[in-house]
Amino acid sequence: MRLTLLGTGTPAPSLKRMGSGYLVETGGDTIVFDHGPGAHHRLLEAGRRAVDVTHCFLTHLHYDHCMDYARLVMNRWDQGAGELEELQVFGPPPTARMTELLFSPEGVYGPDIEARTRHRCSLDIYEARGGAGERARPDPQVREVGPGDVVEGKDWRVTVGEGWHFQPYLQCLAFRIDTDEGSVCYSGDSGGVCPGIVELARGADVLIHMNHFFTGTEPSPEYRRACGNHMDTAEVAAEAGVATLVLTHITSQIDTPVMRSRILREMAPVFGGDIVWGEDLMEVPVRQAALGRID
Repeated sequence: MRLTLLGTGTPAPSLKRMGSGYLVETGGDTIVFDHGPGAHHRLLEAGRRAVDVTHCFLTHLHYDHCMDYARLVMNRWDQGAGELEELQVFGPPPTARMTELLFSPEGVYGPDIEARTRHRCSLDIYEARGGAGERARPDPQVREVGPGDVVEGKDWRVTVGEGWHFQPYLQCLAFRIDTDEGSVCYSGDSGGVCPGIVELARGADVLIHMNHFFTGTEPSPEYRRACGNHMDTAEVAAEAGVATLVLTHITSQIDTPVMRSRILREMAPVFGGDIVWGEDLMEVPVRQAALGRID
């Protein structure tokens, strides 16, 4: 089981941190959790391609978590040349409606898809890539999910939970993937000390959690519940009993050496496990290997 952080940033433009995206590779499947702006570029930098991705899970439909979804679908369809099974997509409502508005004949990419399935030039490219016969349109297979649902893979299982974020305007999910090689819980953008996230993450090897704000500087209680702070995050990890906590969704205001050291120092007495300050393209071990002897 391999975990790579593709995007650890926020909606704020950044060359250092792309929009939210996480890559889990297990068995023969390549799974992305969220695919925000720039996450697809990081996927390529990680040595993976759209055609490698088999499943896509979306926690919520804030644009910094789903903007590169269209790029993933279109690039995978175009490069796959009819040789791939359709992308399996899981997310909250209205993921199906968003997909229809993007890829249907009347959708945003409808004219593009029409041209690529009918113009001789595009058909030449399609055939050069190995395609044969009539070119089908992209048809990602969307299943809308909610808290308590379970998605079964070949050698993995994803359990769906719910965090505190932007309800009731957006349904905001969290996901936990379990395999024989370990477990990873991704809280989406949950804030505060959310009981649902604590329960979903209980005993996980890795918890990926939003670390958006410095404790005590939140403008309102509603903001804290929606976006959390570093001491809330430490408490969630401690109550859940996870082994490793990965901090992500990091704002530029706290992304400095001094603030990072202070945050980690203050979190450590609350959460005694390993704390990782997430960075784009960081590969995080799901289960820590024992330290070897140094001679």
